[in-house]
Amino acid sequence: MIEDTMTLLSLLGRIMRYFLLRPETLFLLCISLALWSYFFHTDEVKTIVKSSRDAVKMVKGKVAEIMQNDRLGGLDVLEAEFSKTWEFKSHNVAVYSIQGRRDHMEDRFEVLTDLANKTHPSIFGIFDGHGGETAAEYVKSRLPEALKHHLQDYEKDKENSVLSYQTILEQQILSIDREMLEKLTVSYDEAGTTCLIALLSDKDLTVANVGDSRGVLCDKDGNAIPLSHDHKPYQLKERKRIKRADPDILTFDLDKLQPEFMILASDGLWDAFSNEEAVRFIKERLDEPHFGAKSIVLQSFYRGCPDNITVMVVKFRNSSKTEEQ
Repeated sequence: MIEDTMTLLSLLGRIMRYFLLRPETLFLLCISLALWSYFFHTDEVKTIVKSSRDAVKMVKGKVAEIMQNDRLGGLDVLEAEFSKTWEFKSHNVAVYSIQGRRDHMEDRFEVLTDLANKTHPSIFGIFDGHGGETAAEYVKSRLPEALKHHLQDYEKDKENSVLSYQTILEQQILSIDREMLEKLTVSYDEAGTTCLIALLSDKDLTVANVGDSRGVLCDKDGNAIPLSHDHKPYQLKERKRIKRADPDILTFDLDKLQPEFMILASDGLWDAFSNEEAVRFIKERLDEPHFGAKSIVLQSFYRGCPDNITVMVVKFRNSSKTEEQ
C-alpha cells in the first residue's frame, strides 16, 4: 500500500504541469502566437495574443517582485497563495511545508526527540501521500511513536539485544504497512504514502526509505552525500519492492563524515533541485530562522513545482551554526 498508487500516468502529468507552469513556456507561447498573428492577421489570433501578452506581463511582474527580495528570503508575497502552510522549529531542526499548486495537502512530517534524557535516538520522518492523505496521516501518527517505544526498550539493554536500529526500523515499517493495509482495505481507501525515516544517535545516522522522498547530507567538506535512493514505481524492480514495502536502510558514521546538516524532503523539492544544488542553497542560509528550509521551499515553488513541498533541515552538533542543545 505504501507508495503503491503512483502510476506512470501521474508521473507524466506531473512533468507536463511542471513545464507548462514555467514563465519561459508562457513566453514562448506568446512569441509563437505573435508570429502567427503577423503572418495571418486574424482578429481571433490578435485577441489571443493580447491575452497571452497580458499573462506574460503578469508572470514577469511576479518574477520581478520575487527577485527584488534578497536571496529570495523575503517571499512573503507568495504566502497568501498557499492554501495550507505548516512550519516547525525546535533546537537543531526546522521544517517548512506548503500545499503549493496541488488541490490537497498530502505531505506529512514528524519529529520526536529526547535531547535531555536521551532515552532513544532522535526520530525524523517525511511522508508524502498519493491518492489522498489518509495513508500519510496514518503512518505519521503511528510509525514514529511505535519506533520510539521499541527504541526505548532497545536502549535499556542494547548490549544484550540481538536487534539493531536497522532491524527495528524494518520490523516497524513492515508492521505499520500490514496494519494500514487491513484498516484501509476495509474502508476501500486506495491511498498510499512514501516513508523516509532517519534515526540520529551520538555516533550514527540510520535512514530507511520507501518511495521517492529523499534525504541528503552535507559532510565536513561541503559534499552532498545521498542518504536514500528513490524508488520509482514505473521501474519493475522498484514496483515489486514497493508492493512488498521493503525499505532501503543505510547507516552512516558521524565521526567519519562530521556532517554539518542534512535535508529530508518530499519529492516536490527534488523536482526543482538536485542534491548538490540543495546542499549549496541551504549551506548559504543556515543562519536564517528556518535554517534555509523556508527559502528553498519557496524557491521550488517559484521554479514551477506543481506538487506539495515539505523540507526538513537538521543541523548537527559539530556545525558552527548549531544552536545550543
